[in-house]
Amino acid sequence: PEDTFNDDPLRIMRAFRFASQLQFEIEQKTFEAATNMAERLTIVAQERITDEFLKILSSPQPSIGLVLLYKSNVMKIIFPEIAEMGGVEQRKEYHHKDVFYHTCIVVDNVAKVSDDVWLRFAALVHDIAKPQTKKFIEGMGWTFHGHEELGARMMKKIFNRMKLPTSKLSYVEKLVRLHLRPIALVDEQVTDSAIRRLIVQADEDLDDLITLCRADITSKNPDKVNRYLENYEIVMQKVHEVKEKDKLRAFQSPVRGDEIMKVCNIPPSKLVGEIKTAIEEAILDGKIGNNYEEAYNYLLQIKDQFLSKI
Repeated sequence: PEDTFNDDPLRIMRAFRFASQLQFEIEQKTFEAATNMAERLTIVAQERITDEFLKILSSPQPSIGLVLLYKSNVMKIIFPEIAEMGGVEQRKEYHHKDVFYHTCIVVDNVAKVSDDVWLRFAALVHDIAKPQTKKFIEGMGWTFHGHEELGARMMKKIFNRMKLPTSKLSYVEKLVRLHLRPIALVDEQVTDSAIRRLIVQADEDLDDLITLCRADITSKNPDKVNRYLENYEIVMQKVHEVKEKDKLRAFQSPVRGDEIMKVCNIPPSKLVGEIKTAIEEAILDGKIGNNYEEAYNYLLQIKDQFLSKI
């Protein structure tokens, strides 16, 4: 194994990729050789390493390859920020779970519901800044304040170094930056504007964000898991309600004000707005369809009752 890995160090990545794709174990001497020869990967072009790494992420159970990369110390060479997430520190009765192994579970959870390698990559890096933000506070325990923002800011440098496509940078940054936001919006007192801000910031990636948030629930306590999942359902219900409200607020009559003035032969006035509102109300109440022809015919029907007020 050492000879073959020395000859072409990329075979180390390929071995772990095949193990991840086909779900087999690496023979012990081969694994030891991969560990001993890990440094040789520094001579391989970054594009080739990244290609193999993304194939591992695309496999049915990415954690198989990720754990092999980590245990062999290859991860320290190809993606040191991920390697640094490993390990658990304990102070008094407080300990934090191993961020690397937690992350592996999150990536596998995403892989069960999505083939999108960039959503899986976002899952891999969502807690990447926890080692830098780790702090122990007496009476409270471990905190990782601001890890989501710092993690998002780390992405540009990582994308450049790993030769990842810049077209995916903003997507990954967004999911990392927002991954704690939905759970904070469960409270009954949360305003429509807070929900609206999430909708605007997540934009078309809101469903992917919620997929990541659900995958991030790795507790072994089923009651806790169910409670968190129910909380995300509450958030999505609030999102739906706000979207519906905004849709109605943005709604306007197919017949515009200038046409109402022309048909009714009246100047710009409060009356024009009242007629327009009456048409909109008829559409919202289901009396007429939301189209120009029915709205115009309805205008002809009601105009005289409004003109009689003049």
